Amino acid sequence: MLDIGLVASGIAIGLAVAAPIGPVNLVVIKRTLRFGKLNGLIAGTGAAIGDGLFAAMAAFSMTAAIDFFLKYELWLQGIGGVFLLFLGYRTLIAHPHLDAVEGENLSGAVARVFLATFALTITNPATMLGFIAIFGGVASISTGQGASHALTLTAAVVAGSMLWWVGLSQFVNLFRQRMSDHLLEIINRVSGGLIIAFGAAVLLRVTYKLFF
Repeated sequence: MLDIGLVASGIAIGLAVAAPIGPVNLVVIKRTLRFGKLNGLIAGTGAAIGDGLFAAMAAFSMTAAIDFFLKYELWLQGIGGVFLLFLGYRTLIAHPHLDAVEGENLSGAVARVFLATFALTITNPATMLGFIAIFGGVASISTGQGASHALTLTAAVVAGSMLWWVGLSQFVNLFRQRMSDHLLEIINRVSGGLIIAFGAAVLLRVTYKLFF
């Protein structure tokens, strides 16, 4: 029988890890404003799958995978920081237009943004450590209670994360009709600058841990 409490806990965790404003949220907002809610939702789905991967590691107690992420934490953060700088720069110099053809952006470009948000999520070991801390700190969702328990919890986390991305893309889409190319370009500049700032902060933290 489905454990409603377990499902509710998983959904709450998914919402909690997705909601804080960061690079992925900025990407979803930007993609929704430019191409529509479906495009933004697909971008968020990449992050939700990444969250699900970390949730599965914690729920199934995949010690080897967790050890790998911990061992190469700084390398992964460094890769993520460089990727953020690249993504922020591309956003900063882009000249978006609202009259872009929707069909063209739901093919290869959407696959790329899905992979981009997935990569941003899995190169952030702090997310995985957050899952481990949450799972270990809440008795009702502790690990080691069987595959069915872990699978249910993982699916609930993904559902919670997706709930956030659906809500965010729907909300942002309400303002899309009021967008102009000029305003969208301003949003691009601001979001690009913030993404670069996130990337720089990650690289500074990695540098500090390596040399100090």
